[in-house]
Amino acid sequence: MNLPHLGRIAAVAAVICWSTGNIIVARLDLSGIEIAFWRQSLGVLVYGVVFLAIGKRVTWEQIKIAFPVAVLFCSEIVVFFSALNITTVANATIIGALQTIVLIFVAGGKFGEIITKRLVGISIFATAGVAIVVLGSSSEISWSPLGDLLALLAMILFSAYFVAVKSVRSRIDTFTLQTLAMLIGSLGLLPFLVLFQSSTSGFPDLTRNEFLWILVLLAIPGSGHFLMNWAHLHVSLSLTGLLMLAIPVISAAGAWIFLEQSVSLLQIVGGVIVIAALIIVTRDDANSSSKENEIALDS
Repeated sequence: MNLPHLGRIAAVAAVICWSTGNIIVARLDLSGIEIAFWRQSLGVLVYGVVFLAIGKRVTWEQIKIAFPVAVLFCSEIVVFFSALNITTVANATIIGALQTIVLIFVAGGKFGEIITKRLVGISIFATAGVAIVVLGSSSEISWSPLGDLLALLAMILFSAYFVAVKSVRSRIDTFTLQTLAMLIGSLGLLPFLVLFQSSTSGFPDLTRNEFLWILVLLAIPGSGHFLMNWAHLHVSLSLTGLLMLAIPVISAAGAWIFLEQSVSLLQIVGGVIVIAALIIVTRDDANSSSKENEIALDS
């Protein structure tokens, strides 16, 4: 099995892992910043112990490589959860889905990926499917210019995070990048957590149940970051960006199964549109990779 094929499998697995995260978060009575901080902090402990146990050591060069990745990631978390406090989840999710379009243009310009009209068309089609899924689940109609602006900024930051990871993956291994990103990210989130808690109930403690769910978040959605970070070296940015559109669909299906949340016909239609579009794009990417391998062998 070649690396591009493994990369596609890892990217799909990462998206599934991230989708389960939304379901787990729904079970926790914690703020978004609290969840992010504790997941990153426990991640530092777990990954750090393994990192040292297998004989790895951190260099200053690796810290410099991982720093912008971690800063972009924790900044996106703070901005996105701030947006959720002002605008609707539906608005924030739909605006976040525009990341796919942004990444397609970046992929063509920065990484020299071939962006066809077919790919752009399918991307727009899939993004519309996400909008149908999200709007089909929301009966709340509201608009906050500031909230939507923050959601737009969060989308740009997460797009930049994706680009940053792909840019540095050839210079740092996945495990080191993940460990350092968690360490720097937890330190970056700490002041925001302190500021948030100072206006509520002081620095938060975790109950045993919350601690266990945070560990599950680290094990499943946290592993999604590891898988996607590895995949970035072997698959196109345009493909990984498009696969992200499956998250609202899979999360909605999971919430229906595990949380007994209702699913409307409109959501089902939107979900079918998204999944069908992603199957087509993934198949096209696999066919393109096979042709490139055949050309390389012939030459």
